[in-house]
Amino acid sequence: MTSQIKTVLLLGLLTGLLMMLGGAMGGRVGLFLAFGLAMLMNVGSYWYSDKIVLKMYKAQELSPGDAPHIHRVVEEMAVSAGIPKPRVFLIPQDSPNAFATGRNPENAVVAVTRGIVNILSPDELKGVLAHELGHIANRDILIQTIAAVLAGAIVFIANMLQWTAIFGGFSRDDDEGGSPLAALAMAFLAPVAAGLIQMAISRSREYLADSTGARLAQNPLHLAGALAKLDAASRQVPLEGSPATENMFIVNPFSGRRTMSLFATHPPIEDRIARLRAMAGE
Repeated sequence: MTSQIKTVLLLGLLTGLLMMLGGAMGGRVGLFLAFGLAMLMNVGSYWYSDKIVLKMYKAQELSPGDAPHIHRVVEEMAVSAGIPKPRVFLIPQDSPNAFATGRNPENAVVAVTRGIVNILSPDELKGVLAHELGHIANRDILIQTIAAVLAGAIVFIANMLQWTAIFGGFSRDDDEGGSPLAALAMAFLAPVAAGLIQMAISRSREYLADSTGARLAQNPLHLAGALAKLDAASRQVPLEGSPATENMFIVNPFSGRRTMSLFATHPPIEDRIARLRAMAGE
């Protein structure tokens, strides 16, 4: 199953979960209210995501004169991807990593840490930059925002459902409402399911960006070599920042924190490298 199809199915699952909870609440008003509130909470983040995260990590914009090689590669990859060249920023940290952000390709940003520039070869850095351009070309910020809106609405409705079930809002004789115990179980399990689906979407988009980046760089082994180095180095020198931004980076920047695979924002590095090597073999 391709990453694109998997993403569509997972978003469909989130939507179905939201509708099921709305039905349990017994009315469309609560469903629309939850969806509207979740959208308000996440649209601001979507619109200003680049400014928020760049300020958080004290990133500084790099001019072509500051980093001619990076700008040249970013421009080359952007042309290959058919998107405008994004702005380039440097994060003043020694932990090696990179991310892309921006609400659309016309307002995109690629950021690299000082550490990644120091440990990667030019070809490996090209593979990383191609991966980040892949995220931009695939509009992953938009897709992640849609997932966040749906998951946020699910959590909101689930909280309402918990209080309704606890304080007797459901009647045992109400055919539509059903059992308060069943409603309470649904209210507790739905947010967990939404979180799992959201993380699965994140992992799916990483696989897709790997594939897109390998195609743009015209050699999957560039990115495979980079991922191995970045994973090992980030374990030695974790990033200083917020775990809320974990899913943005090319490798888990907080590798010291062990996360169950189902709740991980990134696929296992070994799987990503194996897929890239298989692509090279083809």
